[in-house]
Amino acid sequence: MNPQSSRSSLVAWGIVIFFFAVWEAGVRLFQVPTYLLPAPSHVADILIHNLDLYAGAAALTLGEALSGLLLGVLAGALLAALLTLLPGLEDGVMTLAILIKSTPLVAIAPLLTLWLGFGVLPKVIITALMTFFPVLVNILSGLQHVDPPLLDLFYSWNASRWEIFRFLRAPSCLPYLFAAIKISAPLALIGAVVAEWTGASGGLGRTMWLAYTNLNLPFLFAAIFILAAAGMLLYRAMAWAEQRAVFWQPRASNQ
Repeated sequence: MNPQSSRSSLVAWGIVIFFFAVWEAGVRLFQVPTYLLPAPSHVADILIHNLDLYAGAAALTLGEALSGLLLGVLAGALLAALLTLLPGLEDGVMTLAILIKSTPLVAIAPLLTLWLGFGVLPKVIITALMTFFPVLVNILSGLQHVDPPLLDLFYSWNASRWEIFRFLRAPSCLPYLFAAIKISAPLALIGAVVAEWTGASGGLGRTMWLAYTNLNLPFLFAAIFILAAAGMLLYRAMAWAEQRAVFWQPRASNQ
């Protein structure tokens, strides 16, 4: 890690620590009731004393989120590749994709739970639906926007549509792919939690719902903290993978 990256990391951690310090001081100074806003120290105490409960719930939700993310990325990437090779289908397929994206998932989730039960499958499908559209749009944009001189060079070689796709369009869209995944990874967590709210036997979504119905805000904030940390770690993991996969691009100092 270079000195500039180290300074950026220190600044980032400093901002986070300052935020929680102000939160803690504000709650104690103004004596805010726990049922309105618990102090971070109280939330941390809840996490420590219920570590097994939250670890099991987090593992279930994270598994659903990653499975749905993988399914959404595969579906979006395959459909984007198909639309690039068969551009005549783009208008119709994109209209259907926008229709699916515009449908509130909160309305779809209970139906999937009713049809498929309270298991993992409806949660994975909801998560895939939430992550599918950003992946489709980003990858399709990356496949369609290539360097014109390179495209002209491939045409001069009489390259086929498949050869242009394999050797030019696919490598050129890698930055767009990782941008889509970095956007979709936190969305996958949201999708899994929303799906768990409609009916689940476990997971962070169920934990949050039970805490909310009992007005137990420390338990609710503990689950929120875990989700926020998981989202940050997923984003950082994707940024790390991008640096190694898209090796021809200069590395951003803040990653």
